[in-house]
Amino acid sequence: MDTRKQVSLRIQQLCAAHGYNINSLARKAGIPPTTLKNIVYGSSHNPGIVTIKLICDGLEISLYDFFDADSFKQAEMEDIG
Repeated sequence: MDTRKQVSLRIQQLCAAHGYNINSLARKAGIPPTTLKNIVYGSSHNPGIVTIKLICDGLEISLYDFFDADSFKQAEMEDIG
């Protein structure tokens, strides 16, 4: 799975875990809903780290918590091996 898809999946997982939909997370993160939808649904191929940080702030988690997921760890191992 490529990184863009991993980011999209992680946002969806975290929304579900926190009880947010895309619009409510966008509001909490202070970003336009279209920006978040573009990331989640694949129109944005390279979301910036500042945007990811704003999403994390909206979820009240750290960047570490965002990227501390099995899918990211597995991808890193595949890149090494």
